[in-house]
Amino acid sequence: MAKVLIIDDDEELCKILSIKIGRSEHETRYALSLADGCRFASEDAYDVIYLDLSLQDGSGLDAIAQLKRLQSEPEIIIMTGTGDPDSAEIAIKSGVWDYIKKPFSLNEVILPLERALQYHSIKRLKQTVPPSFVTEGIIGNSHIMQTCLKSVAEAAISSANVLISGETGTGKELIAWAIHRNSSRSDNRFVIVDCASLTDTLVESALFGHEKGAYTGADKSSEGLVLQADGGTLFLDEIGELPLPVQKSFLRILQERRFRPLGGQKEIESDFRLVAATNRDLMQMVNDGLFRKDLLFRIQSFVIEVPPLRDHLEDINDLLNYYIDKICGRYKISVKKFSPEFLTTLRDYDWPGNVREFVNTIERVIASAYDEPVLYPHHLPTHIRIKIIRDYAGDQGERSEKMMTAAGNGFSAPLNSPAMSNAFHGRDIPKYRSWRENELMKLERAYIEHLMDVADHNMKEAIRLSGLGQTRLYEILRKHQITK
Repeated sequence: MAKVLIIDDDEELCKILSIKIGRSEHETRYALSLADGCRFASEDAYDVIYLDLSLQDGSGLDAIAQLKRLQSEPEIIIMTGTGDPDSAEIAIKSGVWDYIKKPFSLNEVILPLERALQYHSIKRLKQTVPPSFVTEGIIGNSHIMQTCLKSVAEAAISSANVLISGETGTGKELIAWAIHRNSSRSDNRFVIVDCASLTDTLVESALFGHEKGAYTGADKSSEGLVLQADGGTLFLDEIGELPLPVQKSFLRILQERRFRPLGGQKEIESDFRLVAATNRDLMQMVNDGLFRKDLLFRIQSFVIEVPPLRDHLEDINDLLNYYIDKICGRYKISVKKFSPEFLTTLRDYDWPGNVREFVNTIERVIASAYDEPVLYPHHLPTHIRIKIIRDYAGDQGERSEKMMTAAGNGFSAPLNSPAMSNAFHGRDIPKYRSWRENELMKLERAYIEHLMDVADHNMKEAIRLSGLGQTRLYEILRKHQITK
């Protein structure tokens, strides 16, 4: 018998579902609010949770990460009366089991329940990420990073081709290394091919090798990278940069695991496992005629999406501690401490260069504070401090003034003005930190409201204008209860 929780503000629907599920001898309970649902889920171990997205006291999207972190790791089945494709994408990426659009028949609800319970029972018998799993410096306890790591662990035990996608600097090579080190091929070579650095004239020679005299300057035979990866893993970094003619040749190699070196008379076999990475939209490249569709289908047997750092800023503390220890150890100096303000500043920056920029920044900070025991915001590079100050104070001319005016409540008024005196109850002065956080919340809400108005509530346009990631923008919208 399994335990099922239903979170939906439609009481009649909850009762009907409870009766239907109960006939299968499963124990059910329902909650009519998100707050009660999260409380019930934390008080008991549920195997499956039915979750409505549009609840009176909040969005179910806000609760997915919290519910997935529960010790019972319940499977979540989304129920929604609005067919929002963006919400569906976020839910699926968050690891929900299924996404059902209302209205639905009872059979449409029960079938995914049985499948989810079958999967859940198997999952409980094994650990998705085994204790012996080597993470290769992949740091992060956030739900989004743990989901990514589980995908890496699943990829490692298979032999399928893997495509790792993500922005520059997110750590795609670390992911590839982890797949190799935790695979059955870990005792053999991990061969890295930087496709972006290979010239059109030398790429085939570098990949496939060549015989002596194959072309001008080939004064001796050379073993290609594909052959070097025999028995191991071939990592094609930035595979989107491969020229089209080479893509055709490489497709055949993936199918046959055989190739002929330039100038060679016979084919050579290479038993390699392919892991590829890209920071580009390969499907768009296919549509533009820049990447072969058949090759894309061949390399993406298993897809892992590495999130940008701005989407899991809660991991900043773990990243900071890890790299301070590592860098100070390399410099052979005492491990440095850091002020709360230093950590806050790191979390307030959006890290366009992702983890790579973060690591380079911490190394620079430690070098500049070499003899100092504690790191403060003034140790950070100037461009980061300026960016944070601009985000706080705003310096975008007329638009910024409109934002502050929209925020209201005397934010832009002088401290000795009547508006501020009223806000501070005469001569009482609030603590700076609480005052700043309160006013920044108002300013953030004003910014987002203005952003959505300018973007005409088009999410893609809002993302483009703001520079925010999709997940981050949705989080802010939900925080301020602003409808799209």
